[in-house]
Amino acid sequence: MAKILVVDDEADLETLIKQKFRKQIRERKYEFSFAINGVDALEKLSSEPETDIVLSDINMPEMDGLTLLSKLSELKPLLKAVIVSAYGDMENIRTAMNRGAFDFITKPINFEDLIITIEKTIKHSNQLKETLQAIKENNILKMYVDQNVLNFMGSREYENTLMANETVEATVMFIDLCGFTKISETAPPDTVVTMINSYFDVMVAEIMEQQGFIDKFIGDAVMAVFRGDYHLDRALDAALAVRNKINKLPKMKALKDFEPKVSIGIKSGEMVSGNIGSSSLKRLDYTVIGDTVNTAARFQDAAKPNQIIIGESCYHKVKEAFKCKKLDSITVKNKAEPLSVYEVLE
Repeated sequence: MAKILVVDDEADLETLIKQKFRKQIRERKYEFSFAINGVDALEKLSSEPETDIVLSDINMPEMDGLTLLSKLSELKPLLKAVIVSAYGDMENIRTAMNRGAFDFITKPINFEDLIITIEKTIKHSNQLKETLQAIKENNILKMYVDQNVLNFMGSREYENTLMANETVEATVMFIDLCGFTKISETAPPDTVVTMINSYFDVMVAEIMEQQGFIDKFIGDAVMAVFRGDYHLDRALDAALAVRNKINKLPKMKALKDFEPKVSIGIKSGEMVSGNIGSSSLKRLDYTVIGDTVNTAARFQDAAKPNQIIIGESCYHKVKEAFKCKKLDSITVKNKAEPLSVYEVLE
């Protein structure tokens, strides 16, 4: 649901907006709040920081719309504003655009045009949020983010977004390249690095195909996280694709005819997402932690080459869509009772 703040001193505009958008409000597509001037708008935004866009008039008492645009650029640079005003002369339009307005609509309001503009602005706002999320998940950035980089990248809001911690519902997957550690002890370093990177490329392609994020590379293993709709199903699709692609790779003569196989552990549930690491060292890793993550890693430890292992709760969620086989229960560290596990076959 998109949250929209309307800033206008005309009392009847609130009633008109609620009438024209009653269907979207009823369907919880939009949620409107209202302010009578720029000062009131800033107070509303401080209490509703999740506001997606602002629709603002220009001529208002106490603080006009153009001044509000300047304040928004300073305080909330990611928040997009659309000017809705009867003052549609080129000077006002240019001033509004120079102060960061995303678009400009003249009064009397053409509501068809307003709807299109709101949709366009929300889409742009969502793209910014997705870009921020992608930056968080980028392994290169994760390794080198410190205060200087954050200051260089922009505002305090940008920093707060990067440093946000939350509990999320997601699926985590660990993929291990079986037997590679032993091979790496005897093979030339350049050969080892080239080969494992080529295997990782195969895994990453299938994970990204299912909209998963690479959380980290751990030696010869990969940790991936899947969020959003059907995250468990997408994780299993990725796991099956990784296994099939790796199995089709030829033996590596440079690694004593090494034949690559993977073992995979998957667990779905709540986990904590945030920046974990050492502030004094300025090394913070944006990752997920918790029992769900630990259990997925234990499932991968228990998996044999070519096995994809899930727990009982995941099995009951996907048993109608994926063919699975019950295995012997496994004993896991810090768990009082053995855990029931299943192998995902296809």
